[in-house]
Amino acid sequence: MLHAERLRILVEVAHAGSIATAARRLGFTPSALSQQLARLEREVGCALLERRPTGASLTEAGRLLVTHGEVVAGELRAAEQALAALRRQPVADLGIGTFATAGQVLLPPAMRAFRTAHPDTRLRLIDLEPPDGYDLVVSGELDLLITHRYPGVALPPVRGLARQPLLADRLRVVLPADHRLAGAPRLRFEDLADDDWVSGDGNAPSRICFESLTAETGIRPRVAYETRDYAAILALVRAGLGVAFVPQSLLGSAARDGIVVRDLDGRRPVREIFTVHRARPPGQVTTMVDLLRKVAGP
Repeated sequence: MLHAERLRILVEVAHAGSIATAARRLGFTPSALSQQLARLEREVGCALLERRPTGASLTEAGRLLVTHGEVVAGELRAAEQALAALRRQPVADLGIGTFATAGQVLLPPAMRAFRTAHPDTRLRLIDLEPPDGYDLVVSGELDLLITHRYPGVALPPVRGLARQPLLADRLRVVLPADHRLAGAPRLRFEDLADDDWVSGDGNAPSRICFESLTAETGIRPRVAYETRDYAAILALVRAGLGVAFVPQSLLGSAARDGIVVRDLDGRRPVREIFTVHRARPPGQVTTMVDLLRKVAGP
């Protein structure tokens, strides 16, 4: 029979990326952790890790076992939280994974209100770029994930988790204030065919969305500057170095200095923002999701 604690160790090694980092997180020495992993390999009868001088990577069997181990670890943590609630003990730790925009716009006011309501719960915040983070919720390392999906990008499988829409974040065209089309009420991609664009790199969801939308028009926009940092994107647009496609949530009054914001003619593409948590979340997770909904608005 598989040993649950050793499964948890394997999951931690997979998430940490190395035995040394996992040992530090779990309070083990690397040699003690290696011994536990060796015992797990004897239990299953095959190698789970390929050990190299530069580190260790999962074998095919290791990846398969981690998928199941994440579920086991998550269920054990959920059981601990349920027992704590039964004893009326507050959950002492609430782990939240988020991407940059939500961390800047949505989370700060929600976390402030949460801290007032639950002063005994320590909040942990981890930066994650979508689609990362689902496995951490399955394993219980995160209690709540805030993630997104751009048009043209597929959503990952939920793996038994609850995924709920939080905000439809409209995508808009931003231009330098002195751009020749700054006064146009609406724009087409064709109108900007000769402009330089600022966008994410080729693997960024924002870039995949941008290219899928422009592909429908038949034009091939020239991406002159690549960055995933929307603050940098807006700064480059203000400097007159290009135009960009930016989510509405980032365009507060201060952010609009030196730029103009326009819509695409006949289109209203949105970046969908979701919350992801276990199907039976503790009360603190429900409270945080409710607070996030208030911040996001109707």
